[in-house]
Amino acid sequence: MELIERLAGQIEEPSPQGIASALSMLIRTGEVAPRTRLPTVRDVAKRLEVSPGTVSAAWHGLVDAGLIEARGRAGSYVLEPPTPWLTPRSGHLAEVAAATPPGVERLELALGIPDPLLLPDITAALERVAPARAAVASYLQPPLLPELEAPLRALWPAPVQALTVIDGVMDGIERALRSVARFGDRIIVETPTFPMLLDLLDHLHLMAVPARMDAHGMVPASLEAALASRPAAVILQPRAQNPTGVSMTAARADELAAVLGRHRYGRDAVIIEDDHTGLVSAAQPVSLGAWLPQRTLRVAGFSKSHGPDLRIAALGGPASAIERIVGYRVLGPGWTSRLLQAILHDLLTSRASVHAVDRARHAYFIRQRELAACLTGAGVDVPLADGLNAWVPVADEHAARITLAAHGINVSRGSTFVVPAAVDADTRGPHTGDHIRVSVGGLRESIPTVAAAIAAAASGRETSG
Repeated sequence: MELIERLAGQIEEPSPQGIASALSMLIRTGEVAPRTRLPTVRDVAKRLEVSPGTVSAAWHGLVDAGLIEARGRAGSYVLEPPTPWLTPRSGHLAEVAAATPPGVERLELALGIPDPLLLPDITAALERVAPARAAVASYLQPPLLPELEAPLRALWPAPVQALTVIDGVMDGIERALRSVARFGDRIIVETPTFPMLLDLLDHLHLMAVPARMDAHGMVPASLEAALASRPAAVILQPRAQNPTGVSMTAARADELAAVLGRHRYGRDAVIIEDDHTGLVSAAQPVSLGAWLPQRTLRVAGFSKSHGPDLRIAALGGPASAIERIVGYRVLGPGWTSRLLQAILHDLLTSRASVHAVDRARHAYFIRQRELAACLTGAGVDVPLADGLNAWVPVADEHAARITLAAHGINVSRGSTFVVPAAVDADTRGPHTGDHIRVSVGGLRESIPTVAAAIAAAASGRETSG
């Protein structure tokens, strides 16, 4: 009742706008803390001597403004303030911290990060590398550490003319896009896809054109329809696609390459491949570069396999394209730290580190297999996914997230991953509709219990645990 009294003292006029404005002021000044449960609409209406509809309209306005979250019968709660350095779509990940009731232990399955216990120990690599690199102080050395090139080429799924190293997968995709696309260009992407990619396209003033997916990757007919937009590039995630966990087959890559080779607007489109999961994917790497080497740029990430804070990835493709990107980087960061490159080289060639990555890949595969088996057994039709993410169909994604949050389980809402526009008249497929993304990086134990909660939330049932 104390909150109601403070609210009543702040209101200048008892209208929906006046009530919303007063509560907004209390939230923004910190007088009402994040995760606070708000009084019921009926109690507020009674104290303010207004109708419940007036208070409900105020609450709806605050929901639209991103200040509170309505959780049905569980009540309405004040959300955490937005994190200014997060992009619009990736900012939804910050919501998960506010979704779990106070006092309930949180199981984090929303963020898509690798299990820290499965990352290779870099202590030995640091001890071996640091003394040798400490004396290097030249701006004139090549941007790619010479000894790192051979291990990277050994990982490439197709012959590649040139390689360089950049500061993570998204850095590589941005630099590839800047080198091939201009203001207003169309870019074909999978739907669903990684939200930060859509934010990047918005930032670069490029338009996302969706192509739907099935269990083998991007659908050739959907790609063909999307090519009518005359795109500058096509962005693919060949394996462990985020969020679906789908890995593209070699047969599907052959079909897509054929479409891009024969379509009048596909012959000039550059292919940008995002292999962010890399060495912890259970699938063999497949690249359209085996068919279209002169216009395929591939970014291979090491964050999932060796550690997000290394911020390092490899970019490979035609020599002219890579040289253009390297030349542009000279005007900015210059190069990716050669110390970090030396650490990556050590991790890729050390027997202990290689074995650690192999164990991680196997562990994620086992987690995915057990989660899929438990969900299927509970009546949720979900295929075995690759990598760190599973795409789970639900009756209502908002209700499912609220139900799981009440049990301390945080997942990502599926709508954030869906491309909003459509060129293909039929963009619906097995990966469309309401979904949640479940990341197995934090799913170390109690998989049957967690799967039971997810299955109940997916169907809209209440659970007792």
